[in-house]
Amino acid sequence: MGRLTPAVALGLAALLAAAPAGAATKTGTRNSYGTKATYTPGQSPRTYQRPPAGFTAVFTENVSRHGSRSTTDGEDADLVLVLWKKAEAAGALTAKGKEFGPKVQALQEAMSTVGYGDLSGRGKREIHDTAVRMEQRLPGLFQRIAGAKEKIDVVSSGQGRAVDSANLYAAALADTEPALKPQIGATRTDVDLLYFHKAAGGAAYRDYIANDQRLASTLKSITDQPTTHRAARDVLKKLFKGAFVDQLSDDDRVAAATAVYHLYAIAPAMSDESPGGKGWGMERYISKRDAAWFGYLSDTEDFYEKGPGFAGSDITYKMADVLLDDFFTKVEAKRAGTGDLGAELRFTHAEEIIPLAALMGLPGSTKGATAERPYTYADNTWRGASVAPLGSNIQWDVFRKGDTYLVRMLYNEKETAFKAGCRPTAKGSTFYKFDELERCFGRTNSAS
Repeated sequence: MGRLTPAVALGLAALLAAAPAGAATKTGTRNSYGTKATYTPGQSPRTYQRPPAGFTAVFTENVSRHGSRSTTDGEDADLVLVLWKKAEAAGALTAKGKEFGPKVQALQEAMSTVGYGDLSGRGKREIHDTAVRMEQRLPGLFQRIAGAKEKIDVVSSGQGRAVDSANLYAAALADTEPALKPQIGATRTDVDLLYFHKAAGGAAYRDYIANDQRLASTLKSITDQPTTHRAARDVLKKLFKGAFVDQLSDDDRVAAATAVYHLYAIAPAMSDESPGGKGWGMERYISKRDAAWFGYLSDTEDFYEKGPGFAGSDITYKMADVLLDDFFTKVEAKRAGTGDLGAELRFTHAEEIIPLAALMGLPGSTKGATAERPYTYADNTWRGASVAPLGSNIQWDVFRKGDTYLVRMLYNEKETAFKAGCRPTAKGSTFYKFDELERCFGRTNSAS
């Protein structure tokens, strides 16, 4: 069993202060779901800044993670149910444990009916509603697109839930503004752009995941410590009697408790499929404190494997350059008059959103971890629930006045500043000259 390093101990203290066993904050509870957190728009549209006088929206583009979904397979439910049946046969179920097995079975059946890895009812609504809000934010743009016969390009990773999200988003736009329908192209697939972690451009990254010893040892040192084993016992003892839990090996306890946590984390994404649509109540079977710990461990893995990772290394996010380049290329074509697009809509996965956020220096994704100070909640603001929840999105809206083009970025529908060093049009403004963004991101040698 690994020792608790001072840095990780500090992180645990902050984590438990933020999410005590009795009453976690709303933010703390949301963080416990990691990247399985369901989607919530980050800002009321009534509070968006208006573009400077004389500027008109001429283009918009986004990249969106698919909406809420079921688990990609039934392994967690299978593992839990095998253990539950053994405990039932041994008379080792607690009162909550007796409830838990049938509830897990019902959740598993619901996920199987939806289709493993496919959009849930909630996920479909998230995508639909996000599209409607986009049109409502930019009504003049979409009327212009329809009138000018500009195209709306829709592209996905080719994976089922991303394709479904793309089609739902496009259909929602067409329903909101029927004149757009002829302008919306059929959803096409671009694996290199939107599934780059599995494409040719991700070869070095895949080697890092498979073979990097620093990565493996860091994850092990953070995960394999007394707090994890304590939390695993606590999770299982809510369901099974103490003697039954004690006879399991340490590794089996952690595996089973992690499976319980995964079911807790995915349950809100499946809320529409719950009895009466009232939710699955999985929070009854894991304390806020233990959910927060397992949420931290989930964030740790995503941070090191997809996010900012180790300070001084860009191996986890350099491959996202193909996607950032596409954002710039589409705006450059609009400015040059060489493109016929009014909107570019892209649909992908957490494995692309997380590294893109790190590459762009979006809030929470600016700081890597060092060997001396590994990733903890105490000294790093990266949280999966904020960086890449289900349905997360990054959007650039482009405005024009004469020869000047401005860009506003929305991150999960919240007006968001570009990275440090990029200068907005005025202090506190969320609008940036496109020439300035090219300078700031190294696409030109000098600012305009």
